[in-house]
Amino acid sequence: MTNTFTITARDTQSRARSGIVHTAHGDALTPMFMPVGTRATVKSLTPHELQDMRAGIILGNTYHLYLQPGHELIARRGGLHRFMGWDGPILTDSGGFQVFSLVYGGIADEIKGRRPQYPGRQQEMVQVTEDAVIFKSYIDGSRHVFTPERSIEVQHGLGADIILCFDELPPFRAGHEYTAQSMDRSHRWAERCLIAQRNRDPQVLPNPDQRLFGIVHGGVFPELRKASAEFIGNLGFDGLCIGGSLGGDKPQMYEVVDMTVPHLPDGLARHLLGVGDVDDLLEGVARGIDMFDCVSPTRLGRHGAVIVRDRERRWRLNIENAAYREDDGPLQEGCPCYTCRHYSRAYIHYLYRVKELLGIRLVSLHNVAFLINLMADVRAAITAGAFAALYEEWLGKPLPQ
Repeated sequence: MTNTFTITARDTQSRARSGIVHTAHGDALTPMFMPVGTRATVKSLTPHELQDMRAGIILGNTYHLYLQPGHELIARRGGLHRFMGWDGPILTDSGGFQVFSLVYGGIADEIKGRRPQYPGRQQEMVQVTEDAVIFKSYIDGSRHVFTPERSIEVQHGLGADIILCFDELPPFRAGHEYTAQSMDRSHRWAERCLIAQRNRDPQVLPNPDQRLFGIVHGGVFPELRKASAEFIGNLGFDGLCIGGSLGGDKPQMYEVVDMTVPHLPDGLARHLLGVGDVDDLLEGVARGIDMFDCVSPTRLGRHGAVIVRDRERRWRLNIENAAYREDDGPLQEGCPCYTCRHYSRAYIHYLYRVKELLGIRLVSLHNVAFLINLMADVRAAITAGAFAALYEEWLGKPLPQ
């Protein structure tokens, strides 16, 4: 296997394109939404169910799997694919997002002002040096050190098809000076990750044909995004992610994507990290993004929130609302998922009211399938030259210029 990504069609009115990501465990079609299996499981769903809904790639979380059960244990069992019973492609993140976001209370808290920004702040849970990140386990308080090389080593043991380089995640409120310093550090770490990847011994790894994606930083600053896109894009990675702070709201996130994508190599797959709302998927595709991931479909499912297509374009309903107590319709009219083909809103409403776990499973299944099916429709529209019409039909506005 040589090329990691093949472009198969382009939209003539936007940057949208369809393609194929090639991995050791099969091909995956883009644009795609990737379900997140944080701890080697997409919460409440089985691999068979994910196969039935044609999930292309699923994600594993390096930070959590490193802490428990440990990458060595997983490697001894043939890698993550065999361990979790999934024979399709897997992508693992580097652990950087969790190291920073969990110990600082999460990016959402930073944006909402619940915690002060951390540049220059002493933290008991984490220390950032030029060489590494030193952090304490949220499980037992034990001390751990992640260097770029250590992150790659852990991901080698997990055996994912696509792995990500280790980077620093600055908070939304970080100013230009700190963002630039953090970006430069992430650039140096990216170079170290590439060296660690090239020096691996494929004969001792669960998956000898892993591909390494780089991560573009620069916060909300156009000149930094351009510099990072050009630097990371020319290092020789197999694909690229847009990471770091993506702004404080959706419009600013779209601006960050717009200021980044034009400076990325055209022939590499582009992954927008941690994004999964319906409108964000369509806006991202229009701006040239190929891959998306987010925990939201199953997280919403645990709280009774159903992803739907509605006239108000709010994209969700609360199935616990009394209005659905006697509603015999499916969660989404016309949805081909298992849940919508077999169960009514009334039944699922009842399951939540009596706190039966099946309700969470059925809504989580629908939510994940809804986004996967949406992206299948997007791919078909790009191939047919009809993406502009699909975009306007869903979002009620013309494509961005």
